[in-house]
Amino acid sequence: MSPKESSAAEPGALTARENHFRAVLFAARSSAGPLASPTVVLWLAAFVLLVFLSVPLVSLIWMTGERPGSISSRTLDTLRSAGQLTIVTSLISLAAIIALGTPLGYLLARRRVPAASLIETLIDLPMVLPPAVAGIALLMAFGRRGIVGQYLDRSLGLTLAFTPVAVIVAQTFVAAPFYVRAARAGFAYVAHDLEQVAATLGASPFRVFRSVTLPIAWPSLAAGAVLAWARAVGEFGATIMFAGNLPGRTQTMSLAIYGRYEAGDLTTALVLATALLFGSLIALLGVRALGSMRDGPPSIR
Repeated sequence: MSPKESSAAEPGALTARENHFRAVLFAARSSAGPLASPTVVLWLAAFVLLVFLSVPLVSLIWMTGERPGSISSRTLDTLRSAGQLTIVTSLISLAAIIALGTPLGYLLARRRVPAASLIETLIDLPMVLPPAVAGIALLMAFGRRGIVGQYLDRSLGLTLAFTPVAVIVAQTFVAAPFYVRAARAGFAYVAHDLEQVAATLGASPFRVFRSVTLPIAWPSLAAGAVLAWARAVGEFGATIMFAGNLPGRTQTMSLAIYGRYEAGDLTTALVLATALLFGSLIALLGVRALGSMRDGPPSIR
């Protein structure tokens, strides 16, 4: 066959091969059935994970609901004592986080900070540290014989470890990164042009921050505050090592759950765990509601 005849036969040969390939592919799809659909496979995998995440939570609520008659006065006393301590200490730690974390988040977002990557790594580190590591690190720093704690004890007579203050310190240590990250993202979202326009209209730097920067960034700040508070409420590992598990003094809700379960009081542990479950659910719903907010252009007042 001449080259000209060969080139003339190639299109027909390619068409035949394509038709054969399409026929084989169609037969494979037909024999595989509906499970071969990528969408079905995706939904099946997603369903398995959703069931895996839901079953323990539903089981917790179900088992707690089956024990309403076995709730004793001791259960209510533990809930009241641990709940009050948890709320008070977590709110104090949240106030400290907002007061100190807002300037840090603003500087990281709007200023050239030396060694910014190193600072951000240091901020994120408590989020990935094992709880036992965070607890013993706090103890080595602020314990009675710690690097800082020994001077506080000698000079001022202050002992932080195994006190309610230690609970606040542990909560602040593990929860601060959640707020700082959210604050940094919120301030970075604010356009520089808006602040410059406000400044050209005669607004002072504080007024620009109050009237322009803060209204735009506040949904992120609020969401970060809620996440930080929820993390502080659920703190366990660092607290039990640095503050101990002393009922009425350093025993928070998470520690009370552990303590009552170890003591064989499953009913109290279930009640406390369910209360924290619903508190976490409310916190997450609040974060999602804040994240879905879209503000209009700020006004300079």
